Amino acid sequence: MDPKCQCLELNDGHFVPVLGFGTYAPEEVPKSEALEVTKFAIDVGFRHIDCAHLYQNEEQVGQAIRSKIADGTVKREDIFYTSKVLCVLCECAHVCNLWSTFLRPELVQPALEKSLKNLQLDYVDLYIIHLPTALKMCLAAWLSVGKLFSDIFKMTASILFQPGEELFPKDENGKMIFDTVDLCRSWEALEKCKDAGLAKSIGVSNFNRKQLEKILNKPGLKYKPVCNQVECHPYLNQSKLLDFCKSNDIVLVAYGALGSQRLKDWVNPSYPVLLEDPVLCAIAKKHKQTAALIALRYQMQRGVVVLAKSYNKKRIKENMQVLNFELTPEDMKAIDGLNSNVRYYDLLFIADHPDYPFSEEY
Repeated sequence: MDPKCQCLELNDGHFVPVLGFGTYAPEEVPKSEALEVTKFAIDVGFRHIDCAHLYQNEEQVGQAIRSKIADGTVKREDIFYTSKVLCVLCECAHVCNLWSTFLRPELVQPALEKSLKNLQLDYVDLYIIHLPTALKMCLAAWLSVGKLFSDIFKMTASILFQPGEELFPKDENGKMIFDTVDLCRSWEALEKCKDAGLAKSIGVSNFNRKQLEKILNKPGLKYKPVCNQVECHPYLNQSKLLDFCKSNDIVLVAYGALGSQRLKDWVNPSYPVLLEDPVLCAIAKKHKQTAALIALRYQMQRGVVVLAKSYNKKRIKENMQVLNFELTPEDMKAIDGLNSNVRYYDLLFIADHPDYPFSEEY
């Protein structure tokens, strides 16, 4: 880690700021908010911006970045911008130009070009595979998964599908039909994006050890993944996956680092609230910080890049204070002891998929 810029060096020689700003928001939050909070985040010091085409706010986030470049707050090279490609295959050939099919190797680069058009940027700093699983389904089926996806699919479904169509193709036993993709071929498509200068670095998200090994052991591998972005917090500290990634010069990036937003369609409400944990709260009181800052600082001192997601300006500004204090070895050991393998984002709707990443130990 470079203490001057608070960055970690990636295995391709680029540098990523250890603290990132997460831009996802539930559908009820106006897209215009993404513009305002991203500009504010840059104003208070965030230089790592994490987004995705799936979030449907890249246009606003890109506008925020460009406005801060235009007013002299930052230069483009000061910003580290991440986008993601999602792995969903649709049965309907007539929608193959939509984002959901973009993990097909021939469509990875067009997906990135679409994001860049929305952003009005020339390149992204990091482009990652969002999930290793592929689903064979019609797009409108995602309406039943949760509100996270509903905006884009309501529009798509109203155009493409008629009442009574089979949304989730099922087998004779009534089980959802999954699809598989050759992740190695998809990875080769990301390598081409890097070679074309559209992405400076490439990585993955939600991959387990075996899935990482598949890429790492691929014959003719040109570029290793620079990162693996996974859910990681004191209740799920991913210590074994972190060790594996470090041994292969892959940076672990933590999402859900503050527990979760407790979205009812995604998170079991019976799960404990991380930021109310008495151990975290006691350490926070000792350092005169918030529990959220303790959770963020914990990741940074483990060599993990951490994403802080908030649309509250007070908290956004407060989160920058994580760079200004340190936890003691005793603090770190106490927080390590909180690990209980609580996964807030378990994605159970794809749990039967052969490539479901969370069935492995790590």
